[in-house]
Amino acid sequence: MPDSSPSLSVPHGSINEDTIHALVHGFYGKAMADPLLGPIFAREVPAELWPHHLEKMCAFWSSTLLKSGRYHGRPLPPHLALPELDDRLFGRWLQLFKETLSEVFVAEDAASTIALAERIAHSFRLARAFHEGRDSTGLRMLKA
Repeated sequence: MPDSSPSLSVPHGSINEDTIHALVHGFYGKAMADPLLGPIFAREVPAELWPHHLEKMCAFWSSTLLKSGRYHGRPLPPHLALPELDDRLFGRWLQLFKETLSEVFVAEDAASTIALAERIAHSFRLARAFHEGRDSTGLRMLKA
C-alpha cells in the first residue's frame, strides 16, 4: 500500500528560501506577541540573540523543506529543558504556524508543511515523555 502521508521531496512551487524567510519571521513575530508563547520566547532567547535564532530557524526549515543542508544543530535539547512545555503550548505553536503557513505558501505546500510540523511536534512530545519517565503509549498526535 503506498504511503499517503504528505511528501516534501518536491516543493509545489511556493517553498523557496524567500518564503521560508517570510514564514519564519512572520511566525516568530506572532509567537513573540502571543500571551502564551511570547513570555517563554522572551525568557529563553535574549533580544540580542533574536537575529541568530531567526537565522537558525530559517536554516532548519530550509534543510527540512528544501533539503538544503543549511541547518547543523540539535533542535530537541532546548525543548527538553522547558519544564512548562505541554500540549497546550505545542497546540498554540502549531495553530500560529499553520496560520502563518497559509499566508505564505500555496494551499498544497501549507498543508504538507503543517503535516510535517505536526509530526515534528509529536516526536518532541514523545521524547519529552520518555525523558520525564512518563508513559507515552497514549499520546495522540496534535493537529493544528
